[in-house]
Amino acid sequence: MLHPSYSDLMKVVNSEVEPGEAPVVNSRYSIVMATSKRARQIIAGDEPLVNVKDSKPLSIAVEELNQGKIKILSDEE
Repeated sequence: MLHPSYSDLMKVVNSEVEPGEAPVVNSRYSIVMATSKRARQIIAGDEPLVNVKDSKPLSIAVEELNQGKIKILSDEE
């Protein structure tokens, strides 16, 4: 089981969206793509932006997203 859940991560990512604007993330797919991309960056040598007990790159990427250390940009950005 993924902690935090997909829906919790979607709320974090969309938290800065103004009422009436389209959300940045509409699906789990966007969360999966963003965290997998960040995990590959960590594997390639990028420094993690958070300290977590688990040293798995995907777990680190999920926690970075959950803490707001990384952002998912919309297509326009």
